[in-house]
Amino acid sequence: MLKKILLSLSLFPILLSAQINTERVMIIARNALYFEDYVLSIQYFNQVINAKPYLYEPYFYRALAKIYLDDYQGAEADCNEALQRNPFVVGSYQIRGLARIRQNKFDEAIDDYRKALYYAPENTTLWHNLTLCHIHKEDYEAAEDDLKSLLKVAPRYTRAYMMRGEVALKQQDTIRALADLDKAVELDRYEPDTWASRGMLKLQMGKYADAEADMSYAIHLNTKNTANYINRALARFHQNNLRGAMSDYDIALDIEPNNFIGHYNRGLLRAQVGDDNRAIEDFDFVIAMEPDNMMAIFNRGLLRAQTGDYRGATQDYTTVINEYPNFLTGYHYRAEARKKLGDRRGAEEDEFKLLQAQLDRMNGKVDANSNTATNDLADNEKSTDEEEGGEKTRKKSDRNMRNYNKIVIADSEDDTKRYANDYRGRVQDRNVNITLEPLFTFTYYEKDAVVRRTVHFFKYIEALNANGAFPRRLLITNMDSPLTQAQVDFHFKMIDAHTADIVSNPNDPEKRFARGMDFYLTQDFDSALEDFTQATLADEHFFPAYFMRSLVRNKQLEYKRAEAAANATVVPAMSGQPKVDVSSIDYTTVRQDLDKVIELAPDFVYAYYNRANLLAMLKDYRAAIMDYTKAIELSDDFAEAYFNRGLTHVFLGNNKQGIADLSKAGELGLYDAYSVIKRFTDMSE
Repeated sequence: MLKKILLSLSLFPILLSAQINTERVMIIARNALYFEDYVLSIQYFNQVINAKPYLYEPYFYRALAKIYLDDYQGAEADCNEALQRNPFVVGSYQIRGLARIRQNKFDEAIDDYRKALYYAPENTTLWHNLTLCHIHKEDYEAAEDDLKSLLKVAPRYTRAYMMRGEVALKQQDTIRALADLDKAVELDRYEPDTWASRGMLKLQMGKYADAEADMSYAIHLNTKNTANYINRALARFHQNNLRGAMSDYDIALDIEPNNFIGHYNRGLLRAQVGDDNRAIEDFDFVIAMEPDNMMAIFNRGLLRAQTGDYRGATQDYTTVINEYPNFLTGYHYRAEARKKLGDRRGAEEDEFKLLQAQLDRMNGKVDANSNTATNDLADNEKSTDEEEGGEKTRKKSDRNMRNYNKIVIADSEDDTKRYANDYRGRVQDRNVNITLEPLFTFTYYEKDAVVRRTVHFFKYIEALNANGAFPRRLLITNMDSPLTQAQVDFHFKMIDAHTADIVSNPNDPEKRFARGMDFYLTQDFDSALEDFTQATLADEHFFPAYFMRSLVRNKQLEYKRAEAAANATVVPAMSGQPKVDVSSIDYTTVRQDLDKVIELAPDFVYAYYNRANLLAMLKDYRAAIMDYTKAIELSDDFAEAYFNRGLTHVFLGNNKQGIADLSKAGELGLYDAYSVIKRFTDMSE
């Protein structure tokens, strides 16, 4: 009996507060961090810190986890601890700099990046963030010095030219800014931000047709960026293409339904083309978002009057007049509405106010406290033809009621915020390259999708769920979700519960598998691997264990590959890290497990799909296509298989076949496919 207890304890030493295997716990913690289980990773790092508080690594990695959880103050404190223990680790300065940026501590962040650059002078990420700090502080001379150094290190770094263009624009040098953005486009024609940035500059320069062309190409490369549609709509508006502008606002609002500028401007354009009722809907939405937006309320009043709702119009005019008692245009329109309602007395009061204002104007009396002045009615009675050469837009922050009928544009400070989220972290930067849809796995938790696609199902797994084999319903998904704190606590408890069951019945494959799932979800891959292996030994026909073992092995190799890539590109940032080599031979066991699953369950489509992904990753594209095809034969609505087969065809140069598959994937609900199609087809415009 004592031997069994010792055996069970040896399987999860990470749960013990004393004498833990800190090296192993660090590996598990970094696994959790890499696979975006930030809450879980912090728990593991806490254990290492409690056991060995003199190590710098757990503080550093815990800081990184806190960055991703937006705990910037906590991240800064952890970096302080890491640097006290080892002041020569570049990554600690870099992460602390990022944490300080998020707290608007730009001077301190600049100090951190300069210290880091002392140890790693060729690190482009450090130069990038240092430059953005100087831009934010409006120290453009320092920013240009940074960019000069950055371009020496990385002469083809596109973002450097974009930032230098931004600096030139801040200094009112549009010619130099345009030259830099032209260079950025030349270096990377497949980066949508370069086209969008140049389009914005051309928009500011009044080159509306050129701006529209650049924005169109940015949209061609990335169909999901709301700002590009909003900006192209503005370029089209300036060319009097109102229908085209409204179409762009429609698409922008499909992507981002709560976009203020989209609703406000579409409301104005709908009013211009006589679509009054739908214009009212847009202004209703704006007013719901900003109940004190007087311009939106006034525009809605005008539209209500147009549609015969004079009582509603009068209410809107009154709201505006109460806020701006010298806004004479409001009295003019309220008088008209009151006449329609038969309120002659009210109309006469408004007309008397207008008459008095005109007399005051003739006598040179102007209300100095009013930002609208008493001549606003005369100004607003000018025809639009007379305004043609004037300003047709206003800033979003503009509160001058005389500009109520002008198209809204972002404030200049908002425009520059396209760089605000461009600060770079050291690891896990999002890869914007086109990639395969991920592997399928078993899990209890799935991310919410914006558009719900197929519910993935397999009869054997549903039978296990029906029999109560697992503590929660086992799902099949490729959108597994990181654990919350409550879920972490639950699975640690379940490890204890399943261990007790295994001690009493060590040959139960389902119990072994269930505990393996707990270890897998808590990122303890070594223990998960052991349990899945024991499940296959207990029942060699239990295919879910082989399937999950292939996933665990693949995740371990994926992490090793990421380490190898980091060592190759960021060696100075994390000195002392071991070199990691991963070859295709290491994936043999992964494939063997998937082969076994297919042998045991030849109708389990997810094994074919995962094996195809593995083959594609190893660049055996023709074999991958065969497996994707088999998966589609078994399940003709398998969107992810169509998507990945389409990409694989493209990788082989078979664009026509690839686009057909991507189109089918989009039809089945995987809408990212349409963005990819645009990348591989010529623009029709």
